[in-house]
Amino acid sequence: MNVSTLPSLVVINVVGLTPGIIGEHTPHLNTLIGEGCMRPVSGVFPAVTTSVQAAMVTGKTASEHGIVGNGWYWRDLAEVKFWLQPDQLVQSQKIWERLKQKHDRFVCSRLFWWNNMYADVDYSVTPRPHYHADGSKEVDLYSSPSDLHQRLQAELGSFPFFNFWGPKANILSTQWIAEAAALEFKWNRPNLQFVYLPHLDYNLQRLGPEDPNIWKDVREIDRVAGQLITQMRNMGAEVLVVSEYGITQVSRPIHINRLLREHGYLQFRQSSTWELLDCGASRAFAVADHQIAHIYINNNQDIPEIKELLESCEDIDAVLCQDNKQAMGINHPRSGELIAIANPNAWFTYYFWKNDAKAPDFARTVDIHRKPGYDPVELFVDPQIPLPSLKVAQRLTQKKLGMRMLMDVIGLDATLVKGSHGRLASSDKESPVLISSIPGMLESANALTDVESLIFKYFDEYSTS
Repeated sequence: MNVSTLPSLVVINVVGLTPGIIGEHTPHLNTLIGEGCMRPVSGVFPAVTTSVQAAMVTGKTASEHGIVGNGWYWRDLAEVKFWLQPDQLVQSQKIWERLKQKHDRFVCSRLFWWNNMYADVDYSVTPRPHYHADGSKEVDLYSSPSDLHQRLQAELGSFPFFNFWGPKANILSTQWIAEAAALEFKWNRPNLQFVYLPHLDYNLQRLGPEDPNIWKDVREIDRVAGQLITQMRNMGAEVLVVSEYGITQVSRPIHINRLLREHGYLQFRQSSTWELLDCGASRAFAVADHQIAHIYINNNQDIPEIKELLESCEDIDAVLCQDNKQAMGINHPRSGELIAIANPNAWFTYYFWKNDAKAPDFARTVDIHRKPGYDPVELFVDPQIPLPSLKVAQRLTQKKLGMRMLMDVIGLDATLVKGSHGRLASSDKESPVLISSIPGMLESANALTDVESLIFKYFDEYSTS
């Protein structure tokens, strides 16, 4: 049990929340705003999950903390890796490290924020499946202490892993995380707790923010966040609601790797049935991540002509080179030699094959680690499957019988995706937002990088008052 005399602050990350969403469908958040304060703030580039979360906990941009996207190319391995979880990848000091240096017995917990494994926090929980030698996957959580997730699941039931990402992603996973956060707070009374509530991200990408059905999701996240806020405040904690980015309506996928392939820059390996991207042999290839793409180029002499090629694509808004990467806060060795930014109504796919019959086997599955780029099409069951529930049942039966199986129910039609992010917001209505239960707390906040200093100032002022 925490014996610190410091207060408690709970940071609740409601992904996709913007001033344009807050209104008649968010009565619980409205109540918090009325009692405290709200402020739209500038985002950070790239506006993608791991980069933004690293910025909020370090106060730095990707140029310093090194999380240049949800994934990047590891030049020494010649491999693209996405959604890696060790905290050590974040190369700047984190807020809990700073607070632990200043305050004795400072206790911090993190639930489902990324780069969560092996962080110097007292309690943490994050998704972490087991991967078996036969290629199968056993869903599970990882926690510190190691029995924390087991205790939570004993109270709440198993974490609904398949509702966290994929075609079944919905409010159930966010509800479980919120209930787990309340329990963990009750058990351990941390001074600082981080909670990740991803629900809005799902249908904002599936349907787009202009679809009227999105308001159902807004009401759902408002209800869950409202319950959590009430529970935390009843246990004596103050609350800071943060968001990572706004999501914009899109209609045009950009197959950037196919463009590079057509001009002879990209190489692939041919297996007996499909093609695989060969990063190490390619003169250039792109790591697609929503509305941005890192372009890794083996020979710097190719940079000018590749930049010219990308700038000629009508759906690409800008191409950053060495000079302007620094201005955008993404001048880091992990970044591509060039960084492409899509137009507001467009986004980048990772697709590199020309013929869908040559797409690798993982392309039609939910596989966030094997794909060399982010794939929001994983949110959809392939509409070309005539009886998808029957196919899923067939695959599950094969699994239960111990047979090798592939849950190949994801399509290859990128036009299904209607919402994306990664660019900086063009207006306050689409910008990230901060909401605090403490009146006046946000007066000095102008950007998401200020979240770190807001948290530090809260505890510093309390300890010196």
